[in-house]
Amino acid sequence: MTKYSIEKVSSSMRLENYDYSQAGLYFVTICSKDRKCIFGKINDGIMVLNPNGINANQCWCEIPDHYQNIYLDAFIIMPNHIHGIIEISDRFQPVGKRHAASLPVCEIKTHTLGMVIGSFKSAVSRQINMINNTPGAEIWQRNFYDHIIRDDNSLQRIRGYIEANPYRWPFDNENPENE
Repeated sequence: MTKYSIEKVSSSMRLENYDYSQAGLYFVTICSKDRKCIFGKINDGIMVLNPNGINANQCWCEIPDHYQNIYLDAFIIMPNHIHGIIEISDRFQPVGKRHAASLPVCEIKTHTLGMVIGSFKSAVSRQINMINNTPGAEIWQRNFYDHIIRDDNSLQRIRGYIEANPYRWPFDNENPENE
């Protein structure tokens, strides 16, 4: 296994009986419908986002604005998929802006990884379909892949994998040209 390889952890969607709302780091991969390259292209090892990719990037970066206990780590938008590390924390921060002093502070809620990814996918789909005038078009493959990051070595390896992903695109299994 090379320094930046990730063991095959994505063969099943979720671990049975695992609480995906508990604090931890999660490596996720979200693929576009039919692996279509809708987010941009790779030029000389650099991901160049198109308007769809810019939208996905913005929505990804805004995830912590919507959840009190979600933090983002390394991520990359690729031509037809997204890799990212999401932290579900047991520490909470205020989210959003209060518009009136009389409004109560929202109660603290924990969210599952699936809820966060589902919300992200919905927001991106809505905006891409609005931009492209394609109401109801499917943007995403059903579900997503995850890997629970259990130690610092794994975290560092996955960060390296994410960072190097554009350079490996010519050999990537997600690259439709490699079928």
